[in-house]
Amino acid sequence: MTRKPRRPRRAPGSSGQRRRKPIPYAHQSIEAADIRAVTAVMRSDWLTTGPKVAAFEEAVAAFVGAPFGVAVSNGTAALHAAVHAAGIGPGDEVIVPAMTFAASANCVLYEGGTPVFADVLPGSLLLDPAQVEAKLTPRTKAVMAVDYAGQPCDYDALRALADRRGVVLIADAAHSLGGEYRGRKVGTLADLTTFSFHPVKHVTTGEGGMVVTNDPTRAERMRQFRNHGISTDARARAERGTWFYEMVDLGYNYRLTDIQCALGLSQMSRLAKSLKRRRAIARRYDEAFAAIPGIEPLAVSPDVVHAYHLYVVRLDPARMGMDRDAAFRLLRERGIGVNVHYIPVHLHPYYRTRMGTGPGMCPVAEAAYERILSLPMFPAMTDADVERVVDEVERMARAQGP
Repeated sequence: MTRKPRRPRRAPGSSGQRRRKPIPYAHQSIEAADIRAVTAVMRSDWLTTGPKVAAFEEAVAAFVGAPFGVAVSNGTAALHAAVHAAGIGPGDEVIVPAMTFAASANCVLYEGGTPVFADVLPGSLLLDPAQVEAKLTPRTKAVMAVDYAGQPCDYDALRALADRRGVVLIADAAHSLGGEYRGRKVGTLADLTTFSFHPVKHVTTGEGGMVVTNDPTRAERMRQFRNHGISTDARARAERGTWFYEMVDLGYNYRLTDIQCALGLSQMSRLAKSLKRRRAIARRYDEAFAAIPGIEPLAVSPDVVHAYHLYVVRLDPARMGMDRDAAFRLLRERGIGVNVHYIPVHLHPYYRTRMGTGPGMCPVAEAAYERILSLPMFPAMTDADVERVVDEVERMARAQGP
């Protein structure tokens, strides 16, 4: 029987070994150029709704190959804007993978729709197209793919399903900026693609998000949505020399500031270098863990270029001699900042209480949740940091194994 999500227990005390600085599972990289960019904006005339917002939108859209980008205040706001632009409303269903952060499903509820949870593929934990097909109903209005850990989903299969049923395909690409699928960049694979610029992501604006699309009508609707549903912003009115504006839709204050966009623009200049380093760390992990019993990295399709926001391994308790929670506590005590991504959304108390979801609905995601750990993965990790992670994981696995 699948167990309910367990709350993490407090890590045990020091074993008496000399403490080294912990390595977090992720961390932002802020350089002098970032600080200069932010400071310059703070001395300018525009702190928000100014020229840096459009410049950042253009930079991200150009990088991924999409015609339009709409910057918003965070990744959840990006998902909300995308769901709004897709026309989701009461009575509509959106198919969402169980293995994701809660925001992927929550944003459907924000617009009055119903998230329908689909299971994931056993090897990659990406949305299973066969499960999507099984969940399609006359009420399905959209499918939301989640590029878990940074690996793009099977977008050809998902696109075929979406086109056949006339539904919108949304990509939650919070993990996969810089990823590719069959030679095509993430950002060009779905009708609407969302990104996050939280500090642990590939590019940070402190908090921030963006939706990219090839549809000018949807892009304009999202620009209004982020600004209370108002038809023009302050800069546009200043340029036209007018005060007049109208509220044409029910929107939110989801604006991203020029201060944040200046940081994002500076970070974009290092994105290629950042991706290269993430992939180098992943290669070292792959090489090391191939020889360690009980440690299984997720499967990676030969059709993709992985962006490696996360590096997730699956533990085999029988071979390890301990379960995931024990491994989590042990590695945390040794200064390796592992994490767990994620409790399947349908197992959260809110969804169980309000929507009647629970164990048994998505057995692949539920079984994976019991075994997964995210290892440290961020560009500022030194080679010594990477080797320390490898050494501690190997030490744990070989010492505890049968």
